[in-house]
Amino acid sequence: MGQGAVGQGAVGPVGALSLAGALSVAGVLVGDSGAQPAGTPLPLDLGHTVPPGGDAPSHGRGLDCWEVRKRNSSEWCRFVRSNPDCRLEGGFLDYIEGVFCVFPPRLLPLAVTLYALWLLYLFIVLGVTAEKFFCPNLSAISTNLKLSHNVAGVTFLAFGNGAPDVFSAVVAFSDPRTAGLAIGAIFGAGVFVTTVVAGGIALVKPFTAASRPFLRDVIFYMVAVFLTFMVLYFGRITLGEALGYLGLYIFYVFTVVLCTWIHRRQRGEGLPPPGPWEPEMPTDAEEPESSGTNSGDYGEEYRPLLPSRETSLRILTTALRPLDYRKWRRKPWYWRVFKVFKVPVELVLLLTVPVVDPDKDDQNWKRPLNCLHVLTSPLLCVLTLKSGTYGLYQIQGIFPVWGLISLVGSVLAIIIFLTTSNEEPPKYHCVFAFLGFLASAMWINAAATELVNILRTLGIIFQLSNTVLGLTLLAWGNSIGDTFSDLTMARQGYPRMAFSACFGGIIFNILVGVGLGCLLQMTSSQLVVKLEPDSLLVWILAGALGLSLVFSFVSVPAQCFQLGKAYGVCLILYYLAFLCVALLTEFRVIRLSAV
Repeated sequence: MGQGAVGQGAVGPVGALSLAGALSVAGVLVGDSGAQPAGTPLPLDLGHTVPPGGDAPSHGRGLDCWEVRKRNSSEWCRFVRSNPDCRLEGGFLDYIEGVFCVFPPRLLPLAVTLYALWLLYLFIVLGVTAEKFFCPNLSAISTNLKLSHNVAGVTFLAFGNGAPDVFSAVVAFSDPRTAGLAIGAIFGAGVFVTTVVAGGIALVKPFTAASRPFLRDVIFYMVAVFLTFMVLYFGRITLGEALGYLGLYIFYVFTVVLCTWIHRRQRGEGLPPPGPWEPEMPTDAEEPESSGTNSGDYGEEYRPLLPSRETSLRILTTALRPLDYRKWRRKPWYWRVFKVFKVPVELVLLLTVPVVDPDKDDQNWKRPLNCLHVLTSPLLCVLTLKSGTYGLYQIQGIFPVWGLISLVGSVLAIIIFLTTSNEEPPKYHCVFAFLGFLASAMWINAAATELVNILRTLGIIFQLSNTVLGLTLLAWGNSIGDTFSDLTMARQGYPRMAFSACFGGIIFNILVGVGLGCLLQMTSSQLVVKLEPDSLLVWILAGALGLSLVFSFVSVPAQCFQLGKAYGVCLILYYLAFLCVALLTEFRVIRLSAV
């Protein structure tokens, strides 16, 4: 989930720039979904793939893949391979065929265990890529574009922090069979963040909430939830409505900028001390250590006082060292265990994703590594785009695309290496921030695709709907990083900032996630996407999110914005009650007439 939509700076309406960039990048990543006959809405099924006790819908593709578990184990492999509905869209691994064909039936628990571990590792990949590579490059881009902290916070930083959620939603919307994951994850993460995380902040450190930003963000979020509820009620989303989601976010950005500008004009041009309704901002001395991962972030305090000229080989080996041994000895055992799992990911990312840091004197310029990035980053992009389809394509049936990219990249890398020095970055170094942004976005998209495919496979194995998988595993996985960061921020004395992030950052996820996800499924001949919430659970999820927002909207002002432990306990109990109702509905313990 995103945390960047709470900036309090002021100035110019440039939010559309970041949205245009997000549109273009996600459009390249997802690609065209294929044309539909004119006049036939594109179907996106939400809720159960197959209602328990009901007949499996065919969707014009034969039996639903959900039916495989109802057959004899000896028929699983043949059923999966002969049924088009069991084919996964995108991704590098066929998880459905793997679990039903590669593993014998008696080893199904082992396959599920391996899939669950791989699922957890994919969440680590998403978190590391977004935190240490995607967000720093977006920050560098905003700095080069000379955006204010406020505008950068509600655009680039929100996009960076919400990248796992948005990419997961876009990937899920790209396949009608997994659209329920997107709705479940977006709504489920919204309920989780606005109850468990917000309540946890109040429990950790009671505080006075920032009144005007809180009311603004909650109102915008309630409008977004209401729009999504209406789209689900009418069962379709048009081009105008999809653009309306993105337009509403642009309006939100404009409102944040305008309100902050007015507030600063009222209190003077300088940055005033935080008032009772403005989240306190840490000073430069209180800023946490940089999240960038390249070599300069390891052992910063051990740098020599006098600069010395290092060889290119030493710079390269130092830059590719994701672990500082002095820091390793100071950390507790659980940090070391987690770091062991992160090191392979960080090493691969260091090899393929450049990071530009404007706060450093050399802007994180590592000549040998950056020259290597000129080769590896474009190669990564072409090999992960559409699961390598374009990269393996052979020009005139002779020369592969990846070979051409390698040749051009090698020539450019040699030219850059010969025309630059180790000590001073070139004038065009900012271009590496855009290259790093694109490369890290491709990594996030690839991990999100595998994540969605695994969740769909687990849903088939355990006979669970996409919606319940989205509101639990996908929502929890994408929100766990923000949960720890918000609670840590509260413990460090900034509960108002953390609380504002709960309601401000998720606005980006729902507006851009739903709007962009549906927009990319439309074609020139078909401008309507059909949403089919055929499960009661979808309505329970939407209602629970709306009710939690109404509760906070009423109770927080009623307490004069003084939030204590009682408020936190109420929110957490509300989430537990919602989760119980959702699971009882999923397992057909609660049976109500369909809406």
